Parts: sequence; C-alpha cells; structure tokens
Amino acid sequence: MQAVLIQETGEPSVLHYQNTPTPDLTTPTDVRVRLKAAGINPIDTKLRRGMYPMTHFPAILGCDGAGVVEKVGDQVKTLQPGNEVFFFYGGLDGVPGNYAEYIVLDERFAIPKPDAIDFIHAAAAPLVSLTAWEALYDRAGMKQGDRVLIHGGAGGVGHVAIQIAKRAGSQVCTTVSNDEKAAFVKKLGADYIINYRETNFVDASLEWTDGQGVDIVMDNVGGSVISESFAALKPYGNLVTLLKPEQDTDWTLARQRNLRLGFEVMLLPQVAGLLDAQQHQSWILQQCAKMMQDKKLVVVVSQTLPLDNVTRAHEMIETGSTSGKIVLEID
Repeated sequence: MQAVLIQETGEPSVLHYQNTPTPDLTTPTDVRVRLKAAGINPIDTKLRRGMYPMTHFPAILGCDGAGVVEKVGDQVKTLQPGNEVFFFYGGLDGVPGNYAEYIVLDERFAIPKPDAIDFIHAAAAPLVSLTAWEALYDRAGMKQGDRVLIHGGAGGVGHVAIQIAKRAGSQVCTTVSNDEKAAFVKKLGADYIINYRETNFVDASLEWTDGQGVDIVMDNVGGSVISESFAALKPYGNLVTLLKPEQDTDWTLARQRNLRLGFEVMLLPQVAGLLDAQQHQSWILQQCAKMMQDKKLVVVVSQTLPLDNVTRAHEMIETGSTSGKIVLEID
C-alpha cells in the first residue's frame, strides 16, 4: 500500500510518501479498513517534531480515519465487508495511523459512518468531537441550563464544543479574535460572543451572567487565560483545560471559590491501553454520529489535500494559515 512514513522526528520534510506492506489482521476481532480520508490534527505535527516521545520507527501518523471495511476476522460480530466506518485509532507511538491506504483495528473502535456525511467530514470528526464531549460532560459535568464559557470557539475543538453544549440545553458564551469568527460562531448557536482583542472576557462574562459568573469554563487557549478565567466562574464552578497551566499560576482565587479544575487529554485511553476508556470513547462517537446524522453537529472542513501532499498540510497547521479542519483525501 501507499502510506506516509517518518523514520525520525523533525521538520515536515521527514514525511515520506512511499510504498509499504499492507497490514493484515492480527486478532479474530480485527477489521481491515480501506481508508478514504484521514483527519489531520495538531497532535500529528507535535509528534512529528518530537514534542512527545516517539520510539517506534518507521511510524505512520494520523489519529482520525474513515473508510470502508474490506476484511473482517472470524469473531467479528458487528461489521462486515462494505460497511462504512470512522474512528479515532492509531497514529500514536507504536500504533500505525491513518496516513495510509489501509489500517487494521479492533471492531470495537470502528463506528458506523452516518449516511448524512461523506468520508471527508467523517474523518474530520473523531478527535475534536471526543475532546469536546469529554471536556464538557466527563470533566465539567455539564447539564441542561448551565452557562458555559468556551475559549477559542472558532477553533477545531471549540466550534464542536459550542454545538455539543447547545444540544445539551446549555447557554454558550465564547471568545473569538475577529468579526469573521464572530459570525461563524453565531451561526453555530453561540448566545454571547466576546472579541477578546477588544473586550475583557471576564468583564463580559460577568455582564452576561448578571454578575454571577459562569458555571463552566472550557479552555482551548492555555497560558494566562487559565488563571484569568477563575474570576469569570461562579463559586463551585468548573474549569477544564486542554493545556498545561503556567508554572507560576496563582491558584488563590480558585481555592477561595472552591472551583473544580479538570484536565482533558483524550489521547490517554489509547496511549495507556485503557480498554474501558477506549470503549467509552467509542460510545461517545456513536452519540456524535447520531447528531451528525440529524444535522445537529457539523464539523467544518476548510481544505482537503491528497495523501501525497501531507507535507503541505502540516505546514499549514503549523503556520496557522487555516481556520478549519484539514483532511487528507485518499484514492
């Protein structure tokens, strides 16, 4: 098969499109999928650069995939050849990913693709959907009627989080950097929009909540935004972040308000081999698939590129030259 391999970490130039053996089933519950599309995420570029441990080479990156089941193991019960599926699987150290024509995975992790979306949009969905769902529901305990502040609402995870929160019956306030992004998040259903370059988001959040503070802050930005958000939360509120707090973060206000702090690293189940957590993620994707089928969740794709142009895709992500998801189309 054709695939994109790396033999070492480094610049985008270490990505090589080449021929490599087609993987075969290794357990009776495995399925082999002929990939039609692979989503690209910032974690891919970080792994390629060596920001996270990479010890198994050659490696195939790419955590998100979508395609058609081609072959099934003897004990596979839920899938058969010809089924269209999507999934979050592979692309981390030691597990071949989706920058390839084929991938093998356990049937438990392959989710039926909604008929209402194509392979491109299916491949764009898993990581961002899992991250947003876990952050809001599993970490922050979101419930109907909550007032939620989502930092970076126009981003990959942020724009999905807005939709998931709205579908849950929450009210959503979000931060953006310009009018174009404000219009984008308004279409997604955001109730209150803050241009953080023009307005202090804490003051705006307190105004929106009549001085009470929000129930939940979901942070997709990091840095000082984490500690600054403490003042935007009501007592006993929840803050969940996807990023690492600054080393000199002052936690005083968080302690005084009895805030609950959570971290969201959706890669953990696969990295640590936590089967129950991986199966929970499969359940989350099933819920998101229903939402996508009903057109209540839309993952925005800004650009598609062929598999052999993955170098360009990584360059675009690292320079911030795109505002939506980039997906590799695989012939």
